Amino acid sequence: MPSAINSGDNAWMLVSSALVLMMTGPGLALFYGGLVRKKNVLATMMQSFALMAVVTVLWALFLFSLCFGPGNSVIGGFSHLFLQGVGAAPDPDYAATIPLQTFMVYQLMFAIITPALIAGAFAERMKFSAMAVFLSLWSIFVYSPMAHMVWGIGGLLNASGGYIPSLDFAGGTVVHVTSGVSALVTCIYLGKRNGYPHTNMPPHSMVLSFIGACLLWVGWFGFNAGSAL
Repeated sequence: MPSAINSGDNAWMLVSSALVLMMTGPGLALFYGGLVRKKNVLATMMQSFALMAVVTVLWALFLFSLCFGPGNSVIGGFSHLFLQGVGAAPDPDYAATIPLQTFMVYQLMFAIITPALIAGAFAERMKFSAMAVFLSLWSIFVYSPMAHMVWGIGGLLNASGGYIPSLDFAGGTVVHVTSGVSALVTCIYLGKRNGYPHTNMPPHSMVLSFIGACLLWVGWFGFNAGSAL
């Protein structure tokens, strides 16, 4: 029998998608924006905002297909290029009671916040254009294969049938390990901040960071509870 859509499940997943998007903007934007110097507040916040737009376009074009389209054990194929075949019908392999389109939107929010997390590692130290190119390429060559290997059907690290089964309920590997390791590598590559440690670099506003942290905390209800699908 074809899978039946549950309106309650679908409604919750749409709410969860909104909560996870809130983690990037305004949550992460305010959190990082408050930690930098006053002259760099807007530029730092715009990094999170811009990634919301750039990753959304890339996701619709080909990133979703690379993450969740049928492929090999490392990367997905191009069957969902331009979101082809991603409509109101559910995909029982991923979420049997919600439209595949809802699943796509929810996973997009993870794809947005993951590179945005890395931006905090080079705050005040990278040109905006360089950031946009770097994190766009990172989403293609790091996030996509990792998401497919861990969450994609037939992926190398997938908990259900992968060659090396791994448990990743809500992005522990796909989101946090990849962004954390990449942030560390980026810091090492860029080297010490100009003026550090002789120049005082106090945070601009701990109030903004506090508000951002609270929004991240609230958004985590969509991050974790929504991952139950």
